[in-house]
Amino acid sequence: MKLKPLLALMSMAVLTCEQGRQSAPSLPTQTRDSAGIRIVENAEPPEGSRLGWTVGLEPAVSIGIAEGEEAYMLYGARDATRLGDGRIVVANAGTNELRVFDATGIPLASWGGRGEGPGEFRGLFRVEPWPGDSIIAWYAPRLGVSLFDAQGNHGRSFTLARNEATTPMQSFRPESVTPDGSILAIHLPEDADTIVVHVRGAEGEVRGSLGTHPGLEPHIVGVGERAVLFWKIFGREPVWATWGDMVVVGHTGSYDLRAFRPDGSLARIVRRDHVPRAPTEDNVEAYIERQAGYSRLTPAAESRRRYRSVPEIGEDYILGTRFDEFDVEHVQLWPLERSEG
Repeated sequence: MKLKPLLALMSMAVLTCEQGRQSAPSLPTQTRDSAGIRIVENAEPPEGSRLGWTVGLEPAVSIGIAEGEEAYMLYGARDATRLGDGRIVVANAGTNELRVFDATGIPLASWGGRGEGPGEFRGLFRVEPWPGDSIIAWYAPRLGVSLFDAQGNHGRSFTLARNEATTPMQSFRPESVTPDGSILAIHLPEDADTIVVHVRGAEGEVRGSLGTHPGLEPHIVGVGERAVLFWKIFGREPVWATWGDMVVVGHTGSYDLRAFRPDGSLARIVRRDHVPRAPTEDNVEAYIERQAGYSRLTPAAESRRRYRSVPEIGEDYILGTRFDEFDVEHVQLWPLERSEG
């Protein structure tokens, strides 16, 4: 599952907020400490309340064209990130390059490329900032990790340490990076309803184990003499994200987020009174139709829309991928105004 799941939930809140500026409601909050763990419990917000954030009516930057100079064209833009100096780096999986653009969307450079050599990629799918104005990128099929400096010079490559008895499909995969250079790594065992979470160091070594957490909810269906695995419609899904130098893990079955220190110790629990809403028939039909699309002979377009369009939320922007009416992909930077609340 290519998600920044907690970020995806946040982005849903942003994109559904009211257009008019609105103060965040003042909610009762209880905070207490228990054995060194801070527990924060929030009341449920009033019906219809939204974060007082607004997204600009037009993108501030739009990268990607249907025809023209190759440097402006994107193919398989799996991810993008914004650097401290305003540059935008796009993980262009179709060419296995890191495409670098200035703050206005003008092409500056291309790093990497298809191959097995130093700084080259096979199956590029993620890019994020790394401490010291550097870049970290990871790629399939061996879940490799490469580091580049701010000028695109390749520093080194490594993989996340694993037991040699396990297969690549049983390995931990990198998901995100903390400001101190720790890597959030996830293992989703096949057919299991749990995930395992690690914090890895700058060489791929285990810094801390966050243990096992609830994962997807499997549903087994008998088809003739075979048992076929499905996932429950609108079932529980795991979520994870970095929060400063901590890692947050939770799931959509309850509003209970747990923040861990890099050494794996639990630092904070954040809860909110929350009653999940039952999906409507239209919601269910739309979900089924979307899932059915994945089984077509050429499901690439639908899969692309689901797995590659999760935006990155910054202090005052949203950076993500969209497709126009001609199915041309664009990486766009949209202004975001947050309320002081």
